[in-house]
Amino acid sequence: MSELAPLISDLALILVCAGVMTLIFKRLKQPLVLGYIVAGFLASPHFSLTPSVIDTASIHTWSEIGVIFLLFALGLEFSFKKLVKVGGTAVIAACSIIFSMIMIGMTVGWTFGWKSMDCLYLGGMLAMSSTTIIYKAFDDLGLRQQRFAGLVLSILIIEDILAIVLMVLLSTVAVSQNFEGGEMVFSIGKLVFFLILWFVVGIYLIPIFLKRSKKWVSNETMLILSLAMCFGMVVLAAKVGFSPAFGAFIMGSILAETVEAETIEKLVAPVKDLFGAIFFVSVGMMVDPTMIVEYIGPIITITLAILLGQTIFGTCGVLLSGQPLKVAMQCGFSLTQIGEFAFIIASLGVSLNVTSSFLYPIVVAVSVITTFLTPYMIRLAVPAYNLVEKRMPEKWKLMLERYASGSQTVNNENNWKKLLMDVTRIVAIYTVLCVAVILLSFQFVVPLLRSLLPEEWAKWAGAIFIILCISPFLRAIVMKKNHSIEFQALWQDSRFNRAPLVSTIVLRVMIAVGFLLFVIQSLFDASTLLVIVIALALVILMILSRFLKKQSIYMERTFIQNLNFRDTHAEFNGKKRPKYEGHLLSRDLHLSDFNIPSDSLWAGYTLRELNFGNKYGVHVASIIRGLHRINIPGANVRLFPGDTIQVIGTDEQLSAFSFEAEKVATGAEENEIEKREMHLKQFVIDEKSPFLNASIMDSGIRNEYRCLVVGVEKEAGNLLSPEAHMLLEEGDVVWVVGEKEDVYHLVNKE
Repeated sequence: MSELAPLISDLALILVCAGVMTLIFKRLKQPLVLGYIVAGFLASPHFSLTPSVIDTASIHTWSEIGVIFLLFALGLEFSFKKLVKVGGTAVIAACSIIFSMIMIGMTVGWTFGWKSMDCLYLGGMLAMSSTTIIYKAFDDLGLRQQRFAGLVLSILIIEDILAIVLMVLLSTVAVSQNFEGGEMVFSIGKLVFFLILWFVVGIYLIPIFLKRSKKWVSNETMLILSLAMCFGMVVLAAKVGFSPAFGAFIMGSILAETVEAETIEKLVAPVKDLFGAIFFVSVGMMVDPTMIVEYIGPIITITLAILLGQTIFGTCGVLLSGQPLKVAMQCGFSLTQIGEFAFIIASLGVSLNVTSSFLYPIVVAVSVITTFLTPYMIRLAVPAYNLVEKRMPEKWKLMLERYASGSQTVNNENNWKKLLMDVTRIVAIYTVLCVAVILLSFQFVVPLLRSLLPEEWAKWAGAIFIILCISPFLRAIVMKKNHSIEFQALWQDSRFNRAPLVSTIVLRVMIAVGFLLFVIQSLFDASTLLVIVIALALVILMILSRFLKKQSIYMERTFIQNLNFRDTHAEFNGKKRPKYEGHLLSRDLHLSDFNIPSDSLWAGYTLRELNFGNKYGVHVASIIRGLHRINIPGANVRLFPGDTIQVIGTDEQLSAFSFEAEKVATGAEENEIEKREMHLKQFVIDEKSPFLNASIMDSGIRNEYRCLVVGVEKEAGNLLSPEAHMLLEEGDVVWVVGEKEDVYHLVNKE
């Protein structure tokens, strides 16, 4: 009998425990994460009443894969555009909360005399609230539509991206074993460099690749491709010194900007759920009851630090962003737990061997306690606010009201600010691209050329190759925004603006010259003055080149199209509201979608016949029909079952229109059903018949009497299948079907 591998038996044990616990925790309406942790405890050597996992090393490897899938799935739900849209309120609040909670965690660790790495990692674990638990709590309590809930979810988006940054920084500190400012600045610069590089290159290339290979890609192929890209980025991130989870998150966020994001998310979900469950089970396996009893004091202290720290500093952070006190307290009380990222950061510390063994079970215990307390803390927010409002001095109330109302004022960005922001963004992106091309060329291309060509020829070929590759980027650095509306307005507004404007161009020319100077001097031994002259001449040629101008415009346009194509596609299919809807709101007009059901009374009629404008005062802006969209449909366009129409009108008009749209041809009366019953009848063509010697098509039996000829019986007695041009002759027996009234009308006419 063959022997079963320990990994398979361990996996069976883990999945059985996880399956049972998920059913129990579903029944108890508790987060599944806690069920997985309990399952891990049951499958661990710490619980003697059940079998234990044998091959813990393999389970640890699987749990690392689980972290990769969790971060990849998080990236698919994340969007850099979403980060921009959450606004300054969420950014200010999230940054304030994270900084405060890191300080609290480090202070608690130092109070207990723990080593520096334990304190630092504890601060990172306490800084991140649980997105999954808060989502579930809001759903269970019916709070998803409230104002504070939207702000909390925006704060969680910021915390998710900052958690990734924090993981990178913690990894760097763990490897270098120091807190030197220079090392941290270098790490942040390296992080920003690779973020820009991977995002720009990924958004430019991946959507084009997926679009061109679409006809060959099935669901199975798409799953394999997406996982290949995920693990490819994982390997690349590890090669350049980042954590594998960071690479998975970056690839997920790149794919999140593609049209296939939803498909990939659905395909990856089962794999993510499996490996994610294994990860959380492995977390539970590290829970040692004896260690929890030993460290019950720190567990209670850390739990209180989270509850008090989030309620106080969370409230203050939201207040600082300009929100009213009630909203701020509701946000602060909602964030009082730690979750998934705490486990990921804890496992990072364990894998790098920089945290103590007691820290992991402590964090798990704290997470379980704070998770159970989350719904109660959310409910406690309003009573706490009422109590604070009663005790608060009137001066403080007035000050907070003024601060909150003042923060809502919208300030128009001036031209200088917009121009400088755009120029900085352009220079940063294209500088990163130039640096990447130069590094890759000197790493791979130049050595290859030297192995194939004589040394001098290899230098010239390498220089020409590098300069040609970076020339579109250098031209963009120098020329972008020099003819923009802001630049022209500032130039015309005052002659004192002209010198600073020229300075921005000169500075960018110097950056371009600097790149060329580095490339040429790295390959050739020449005087600096000569190289500067050559570099200036090359920059002037780039500026004058129409070909490079076209290339630069094409690349930027392609990037913008790829970046926005998912939103454009969603708007085309009616899954996202059109951009112009926001302008209608200021005029008390709204855009609403209405589906035409299969039994709608409007189905089959043209817009002219329905006359929505005169009847209800609304206008049909678009008709979405499957994968097709008809914008500004004409009067002769018909509505069909399954269509979605986008209608513009006021609240009152849309309300009346909605009432009419819900009217469908259902629930017919009994006599109406009888009228619609189909009957079969026969009649004979005699010498007095109006249909004598007429063809079936010209007889009018179908058009005038709404009956259908299904057969004609000739003198021979054979029932013939009717044809449109068949003549009806004397003695023919005509078989017709139709509704009762129509058939009897036809027969009586005959």
